[in-house]
Amino acid sequence: MSAAHSERLKNDPETRIRDAVAAIEPGLVAIRRDIHAHPELGFEEVRTSGIVAAELARMGIPHRTGIGRTGVVGVIEGGRPGPTLAIRADMDALPIQEETGLDFASTVPGKMHACGHDIHTTTLLGVGEVLKDLAPQLAGRVLLVFQPAEEALGGAAAMIADGVLDGVDMALGFHNHPDIAVGRFAYVRGSTLAAADRFDLIIRGKSGHAAHPELAVDPIVAAGAFIGQAQTVVSREIDPLLPAVVTIGMVHGGTAPNIIPETVTLKGTVRTLHPQARDAAEAALKRLAAGLDAMHRTRSQIDYRRGVPPLVNAESVLEPALAAVRRQLGDVLAEGRPSMGAEDFAEFAERVPAFHLRVGSGAPGRDDHLHNDRYQPDERCIGLGVQALSRIALDMLA
Repeated sequence: MSAAHSERLKNDPETRIRDAVAAIEPGLVAIRRDIHAHPELGFEEVRTSGIVAAELARMGIPHRTGIGRTGVVGVIEGGRPGPTLAIRADMDALPIQEETGLDFASTVPGKMHACGHDIHTTTLLGVGEVLKDLAPQLAGRVLLVFQPAEEALGGAAAMIADGVLDGVDMALGFHNHPDIAVGRFAYVRGSTLAAADRFDLIIRGKSGHAAHPELAVDPIVAAGAFIGQAQTVVSREIDPLLPAVVTIGMVHGGTAPNIIPETVTLKGTVRTLHPQARDAAEAALKRLAAGLDAMHRTRSQIDYRRGVPPLVNAESVLEPALAAVRRQLGDVLAEGRPSMGAEDFAEFAERVPAFHLRVGSGAPGRDDHLHNDRYQPDERCIGLGVQALSRIALDMLA
């Protein structure tokens, strides 16, 4: 390569990143298929983190393992002092039996990468390989954060407890989206994903024969009243302009049609995008549970647990990130809508300014959905994701 051509490449990051990705993309796809065939659930990602560590070692990227139990963190030091940018990918699979029929389908019964975390892990490995060669141009450093247990919404907190955000100034997250065509990207300003809270309600009555209900205290009737009243929390107690969802997904009680049971257990989830709605929903559900006993002679106990907070994108990271993606890939961005789904990258975004990028993974002619046993993302999203994230890091640490 001539000196002049080398200088042009140095001053043309778009071409340099694109060419680098083209060279490594086949290897990344192979790694993705290997991980896909050997899925591991949250905090079980021993094999996956081993692959990650081995790849980082091959690249010459210093790294630590065992962060947040099975997480891995690689470090790329720039050529000049500057801020620290963390880029996070999740690694865990789901308890789903795969039905894709792919040559590289899951070899583990009842487990599948049905959310594309194998795509995310591989994408971040690609980002590491690209940025390692661009390190002299970076002012600051990049942390490559390979996180366990996103599906259980506990992996981010575990890594944070082990110090993964110590000294971090800003963070990037990303997720593949089959509802967005491959080659396209999306973003949301402000709250993009919801807080995910849970509650368990145990309603205790007095067991008895169905023919003599006056001698019993029926927890099923009380449970029905609570289920009905819970539907009024969103419609009557939360500002209509603040999105919220209250869903009761589990009801357990009774052993026979002619026996009034002793107890009924309800389990549900609450999703909100704003703190006001979150507080209002919790207060209302606790009040409704407390009122059951006076109305139905029951003894009720509600266990309400707050989970991850809403994921809020910071404009200070979002704007330069979008500009970088446009410089690298052109007019590929569209503004999306918030979702009531949850994502524990929110734990990072609650502590440092952060942005969560949506990467299109929809294959032509398919209508895939996350958490589906036939989910097949378009693997071209790996290389495109590497280009986008690498350029964001390069421009933000210029």
